[in-house]
Amino acid sequence: MRRITQARWWLLVGLLLCLPLAQARSHHAHAAATVSTIAVAELPPEARDTLQLIKRNGPFPFSRDGVVFGNYEHALPQQTRGYYHEYTVKTPGARNRGARRIVCGVVPECYYSADHYRSFFRIREGR
Repeated sequence: MRRITQARWWLLVGLLLCLPLAQARSHHAHAAATVSTIAVAELPPEARDTLQLIKRNGPFPFSRDGVVFGNYEHALPQQTRGYYHEYTVKTPGARNRGARRIVCGVVPECYYSADHYRSFFRIREGR
């Protein structure tokens, strides 16, 4: 009987020690709730073009368009891996892909980043 009591006590201690780790992992999901919005009409013309390509499923001009976006910084609402995909928004005068991207989950859930994922705006359809 004494061994069972000791085992329960150690189990309780172990669970209490793990609690701060669980809370630390979950704080990222709340940070993404503050993403601002931007209307489609406010996007640069190149971003509107990319959004139309996404809705038509291509063809896309860059080989990396459509790859899985990892959301490692937890800037977007947390989803399972493979939910988000990234697409290049052409940057006039850039010799490479530039810094502008659109990241989409299930369309129309799309986000615009003008600074290579440092900040995001949820794209708002309509007015």
